[in-house]
Amino acid sequence: MQNKYSPRSIALQLLLGAACIPFVASAQGGRQGQNRQAQTINLTDLSAFKSPGATWSVAASVTADREKANTITKKDGSGILVNIPGKEHGQDLFTNMEHGDIDLSFDFMMPKESNSGVYLQGRYEIQLLDSWGKKALSPGDLGGIYERWDENRPAGRFGYDGVAPRLNVSRAPGLWQNMRIVFQAPKFEGGKKVANARIIRIALNGVTIIENAEMQGPTRGSAFADEAAMGPIRIQGDHGAVAFRNIRYSNNVAAAQTDGTRQVWDQNEKPVTVDVQGEPMIFRSFVDIPGKRVTHAANVGLLNNISFGYDLSNGGLFQIWKGGFLDASPMWLSRGDGNSRALGSVISLNDMSSIAVLSDANVSWPDTLAKGDFQPKGYDLDEAGVPTFKSIFKGLAINDKLTSDDGKSLLRTISVDGPASKAIYVRAAAGTDIADLGNGMYAVNNFTYYVQIDKSLKPVLRNGAKGQELIIPLKNTDKGTSVQYSIIW
Repeated sequence: MQNKYSPRSIALQLLLGAACIPFVASAQGGRQGQNRQAQTINLTDLSAFKSPGATWSVAASVTADREKANTITKKDGSGILVNIPGKEHGQDLFTNMEHGDIDLSFDFMMPKESNSGVYLQGRYEIQLLDSWGKKALSPGDLGGIYERWDENRPAGRFGYDGVAPRLNVSRAPGLWQNMRIVFQAPKFEGGKKVANARIIRIALNGVTIIENAEMQGPTRGSAFADEAAMGPIRIQGDHGAVAFRNIRYSNNVAAAQTDGTRQVWDQNEKPVTVDVQGEPMIFRSFVDIPGKRVTHAANVGLLNNISFGYDLSNGGLFQIWKGGFLDASPMWLSRGDGNSRALGSVISLNDMSSIAVLSDANVSWPDTLAKGDFQPKGYDLDEAGVPTFKSIFKGLAINDKLTSDDGKSLLRTISVDGPASKAIYVRAAAGTDIADLGNGMYAVNNFTYYVQIDKSLKPVLRNGAKGQELIIPLKNTDKGTSVQYSIIW
């Protein structure tokens, strides 16, 4: 065990000096906001599409079991476009609308091992695939620009010109994800092509994964042999099950051309980034989250592409993310303001204490901690450099450790030194809605992330002040006094 003030953390805080600065979460290299002058594709029925096949329908809700390959179930209604191919291949779906330049965004859900794609102008495929947790990415992974194909090339090299995502921010099967594609169509003069099609940007779950990619011609499986100024959106329907909602687009596309050596969308010419290299990283700063500034934040970057923000003032886990670690540019711009920014796909949680003393499971969770209830005691590092946060809560010594071994989930263990003399509860999740999926699995905030709890812990799903809460009693056992659960996304 190492002391909470390790040489690594001391050196980092000396480097920061007096400029201990705050944080605003933003997408990596990306601008946030809705498409300008966006139009929405109507999903009350299938009238927006040309001759839809039998596997396509609209639904009010969909569910994709994380453990079942290529399986989606639906409930009757409208608002969600869904393809369920079944045993036989389905048909691709084409919009009545045709486009040239387009700024396209949509939410999508895929089951385990599913495969689909979105073809711009029916010609240029952006891959949709279950790539959750994959480490080595190819053009065939989620968000990649699929390869072109020529069987006259040497064996083993038929595929060419594809572009792989530069990092993996894919979410688990059965969760809603978001993709935004900014595309410039090829340009023609006198019937001759004078400019190739270009992907200005692809953002997956708020993070730029490809930008400024020129396409010499249609990708493999194009619906058309030629290129043109206009064409329909085509959704692949002959492979896997997939669902879409909130399909929006604008034809107002403008982007600076670059030589590819810098990001088109960066607001800083030379961002100051903090990376995780070889061992976990702990970075103290301010962090701005919706409605407040976390002034005692510990940003922790684990190995395997997982990071989280921990509030040392109350023991709250306020955000988790995948992708890069931190952009510390605001700490050094002008006079600095103490802020750093997550460089990945962020899921916001609640910046409130994760533990409370309740007389029973029906008592409301306290909005704030009473003075003196919570005393932070820093953290210890294990041999791998992973911190265990220490605190005193109502006289009890609390240990809080978060780890990740697979790059897919975050395992949290909260324990008490010695027996707990009070009725302590741990709040594992709070959101607008929490769905009980069975076997200790819960989906939070309309399938934004999962929480997995061992059923032996007897979690309680209840209504709270702002939605629903999932709480777990922390009870004394012969193995100690602890609670363990996983956040999966």
